[in-house]
Amino acid sequence: MQAALRLEGVTKRYGDFEAVRDLSFEAAQGRICGFLGPNGAGKTSTIRMILGLVEPTAGRISVLGAPDGRLIREKIGFLPEERGLYRRMTPIGAIAFLSSLKGLSTGEAKRRAKQLLEAHGLGHAMNRQIRSLSKGMAQKVQLLSALTHEPELVILDEPFSGLDPVNQQELETMIRGLAQRGATVLFSTHVMQHAERLCEQVVLIAKGRKVFDGRVEAARAAAPRKLVLEGALDPGQVGALPGLADLVAEPLEGGGLKVTATLVNGAPAQDALRAAFAQGLDITRFELKEPHLHDAFIVLTSAGEAA
Repeated sequence: MQAALRLEGVTKRYGDFEAVRDLSFEAAQGRICGFLGPNGAGKTSTIRMILGLVEPTAGRISVLGAPDGRLIREKIGFLPEERGLYRRMTPIGAIAFLSSLKGLSTGEAKRRAKQLLEAHGLGHAMNRQIRSLSKGMAQKVQLLSALTHEPELVILDEPFSGLDPVNQQELETMIRGLAQRGATVLFSTHVMQHAERLCEQVVLIAKGRKVFDGRVEAARAAAPRKLVLEGALDPGQVGALPGLADLVAEPLEGGGLKVTATLVNGAPAQDALRAAFAQGLDITRFELKEPHLHDAFIVLTSAGEAA
């Protein structure tokens, strides 16, 4: 599949500080790619280079076939982390104005703005001043302004920040819809559940360097599975079970213990269960917990920061 976005050996230095180091990845056309990393990892610098706002110190960037995002700005939709709208404008006026900067005629921009506002539950507020809207409503207006011109590449920087659960769910639906119509979506987020549900690909960076690039399932495999046991347990006996390490014991209300342990090196949970029954351990709960993207994020970025 053709790459809508390609970075090859991209480095960005600000004086002696290296914000991004030798970063390479691709985002395929029509796919949703999560761009993840802790604060200060280099995500914002990378996004600015993709948009053409700053130049890379080294390396090459291709954005929809162009070497600079500024050359094809009418094909890009961008929601920055730092929100900002003209507070005395109305939603329909703000969206139409920003869309006209991307090449739409004034009439077409207003038509699309009205259509989007009505489709996303803001039709009743389209002629109110933005300063009178709630934070979540204003954020939806800014998001819609990034989509009105039907961009081929959509870059969303922390798009879920400030939205309640209902609007977060609506935004997830919108992002899926963008990919279904063929747009490529690159978004950064600190909420791993959104990336886990939405992304076919995740790129993780730490200290400006890539530490993972691949499918969500492969990222999760980088984190260990956990085994949870509850009952009248002796931590020493649990620790002697095969394949377990890093035990954490917590008292349960009413007596007994909850013991959480790591399954090392892909050890099968069944071995520990058989050994527990053979020893006659009093177990009331035995649960295997598969890792989530959040677990993989911690493991991979911690390793990358330590390198």
